Formats: sequence, structure tokens, C-alpha cells
Amino acid sequence: MIRRPQRRGQNFHGMISGAPQMEALFRLLERVARANVSVLVRGETGTGKELVARAIHELSPRQKNAFRAVNCASFSSELLASELFGHVRGAFTGAVRDRRGLFALADGGSVFLDEIAEIPLEVQARLLRVLQEQRFVPVGGTDAVKVDVRLISATNKALRREVEEGRFREDLMYRVRVVPIFLPPLVERQGDVELLVWHFIEKFNERAGMPRRIEAISAEAYQALLGYAWPGNIRELRNVIEYAFVVGEGEALAYEDLPPELRGEGPRAGRGEREEEGNGERSERQRIVAALRAAGGSREDAAEALGISRTTLWRRMKEFGVEG
Repeated sequence: MIRRPQRRGQNFHGMISGAPQMEALFRLLERVARANVSVLVRGETGTGKELVARAIHELSPRQKNAFRAVNCASFSSELLASELFGHVRGAFTGAVRDRRGLFALADGGSVFLDEIAEIPLEVQARLLRVLQEQRFVPVGGTDAVKVDVRLISATNKALRREVEEGRFREDLMYRVRVVPIFLPPLVERQGDVELLVWHFIEKFNERAGMPRRIEAISAEAYQALLGYAWPGNIRELRNVIEYAFVVGEGEALAYEDLPPELRGEGPRAGRGEREEEGNGERSERQRIVAALRAAGGSREDAAEALGISRTTLWRRMKEFGVEG
């Protein structure tokens, strides 16, 4: 049985980590927060992009003012325009009264636009005006409203590719990504899988209504957790631990308490051949990193776990830029 190690890592505005690359990121966020510029956070789904945005706001001179967040992929074009800029009565069917949007509500503070690449082109033109002039016109209105907001946005897509394919305005891209910040996937954060496993176990141990307490993890379950590629990153890890609390019994988290994908039953999201085109290389790199970590850095054991020769593993490590 594996019990909680002494190593705890640090809690930086809700982000738990002990990885060197995350320590460097935290120091960068402290510097970026001081300047009143737009920030674009790049990272895979579930890596904690909104936590990064909140940290920038909380570290900035705007910290005492509002922080407003919205997922741009959750709205139609008309509703997103209303959510961001507000509307006047009668602007569209159902607009029975004036409504203030996020930019007005966050005046003096920060607005976080998650999945910014999903904003329709007609709404992008409105957003560009806010960034250029710090003013906007509510949907159905005629008078411009002046605001003072800082924009922090996030995406898991390459905006340059979106621009090339005509889905995103080039002038808006340069406005939103004055400072790009890249958030690494969980599998590349050295030692953070272990830290976060125990962090979430502690959280669920403290939650009222949970059917069990977990004090240890079986060696087999622990290896499965460390060897998984975590395509859903921190959000997926949290869900896996919550699942184990619900389906298992007793004080030890057993291998049988893990979801089927961690036990190799069914498709393993994270394998290159099952990823969408364009994600194959990233997925293969994650599998190699996960196998090396689970093998304690032994290339021979990692190659055996991956079902390839040591020579093939060495070649793929070189191809994907994986350090020894």
C-alpha cells in the first residue's frame, strides 16, 4: 500500500504543483500581472486556464474590482453578443428589459473569455472595438458605452491557423495575444500527478456526504495512475478520484476502483491512433513521457511497456523532444 508522501508542492492561487516548469510559470504570471496588457493562455482542455486568468487578475492592480468569465463556445452569436455587451429592451425576441453585459459589469476589472477561438466573426468585430477604443454599443443600442477592462482569453487552438483558415480576424489575434502564456499538459509536469492524486483524495476526504475515506492506494492502482496519459489533464484526474470514492469501499483505493480506461478496458484516449488528426504526435509524446515516468526513467522498462524496442523508443524520444 502507498501512503501520502511528505512532499506537498505549493498552492499558487489554486494551482497545486511542484514541477519546475510550473514554478517558472508562476514567476512569469507575477510579472505579467503588473502590466495592463491583453493575455492569451494556451493549453489543453482541463489544464486550468481559468485559474491562470484568475491569478493574473488577483495579482494585478485591478484585484479589488470585478473578474468576469464566460465560455464563448456556450452561446449562439446573438446570445454571446448580448452576454458580452448587453442589450437594450426590444433588441431581439425575449429582450423585455435593458441588460448590462460582462464588459460593463467588469468595468475597472478583468474579463476572461474562454474558448475565444469559437467567437463568431460578427462578434469578433465588436470585440476588436472594445480593445481598440475601450468602448462598445449594446445590442440594439445606439449610444457607445466607455469601459476600462483588461482582457484575458484562452484557447486550446492555434489562433494563427484559425486566421489562415478564415475563422479568426488577424487584427483581433494581435490584440488578444500581446502576451501569450503556454500551460503545459499534466503529463509533462514532473511529479504533479502524484501531488494532485493525494490533493484530491484529501479534498474528497473532507467533503461531507462522501461514502468513504481513503488513506492509502494499492501499488497496482498507483502504477495505473502514474502510467496513464491523462488526455483530460487535471479535470480528468479529479473526476477519476471522485469516481473511485463513489464506486469503491474501504480505506484503500484499489485497482478495481479505477475507471475502465485506466484499467485498459476499452479505448485508451491518449493513444495517437485514436486521437483526431493533428493530435497524434502530442498523444504519442504523452504516452512516452507517461511510460518513462512509470518506469522510473528506465528506457528498457518503458520500451517494454509500450511494446517497442529500445532503439525505437530512443528514436521517438528524439523525434518528440523528450529529455532522457
